[in-house]
Amino acid sequence: MAEPTSINPHIVEALYSEALVLSDEVRAVFSLSAREPGESGDDGDLVRIAISSEGLRTTTRMMHAVAWLLNLRAFFMGELSETQLRRHSRLSADLLGSDPEHASMLEPEVRSLISETQSFYQRLLRIDRSWKRNNPGLLDVVDRLHETFDHCAKR
Repeated sequence: MAEPTSINPHIVEALYSEALVLSDEVRAVFSLSAREPGESGDDGDLVRIAISSEGLRTTTRMMHAVAWLLNLRAFFMGELSETQLRRHSRLSADLLGSDPEHASMLEPEVRSLISETQSFYQRLLRIDRSWKRNNPGLLDVVDRLHETFDHCAKR
């Protein structure tokens, strides 16, 4: 898949709309009030834990995506400077993961939605990396410090 060399308001608006639709689907699927009480016992408890855990991961992933896109919208509307955008708009690659054991306990439709949010988030990461790579002079000191911290934290 070719990576874009630039990002523009039309791309951001399309991604933002997609993020809102996905976020609404995530909310509906993982809403505790929409779920019927499951079986009781250890297996039922494990499934509820898996749903809660994966729901939190998926919701967090989508909220980071929406926040990143809102910052880009603000930038294109002139409400954020480029420096502010770089300082306050970062996507973390750590939000992609899912616990395979928990995921295996979920319904296929739920797993599919989780996968869809992961793919969406990966697209945003590619766009962000491409944009930063194609504008190397824009990478400020704060980004370098974040990268250094992320690198050290992964050791």
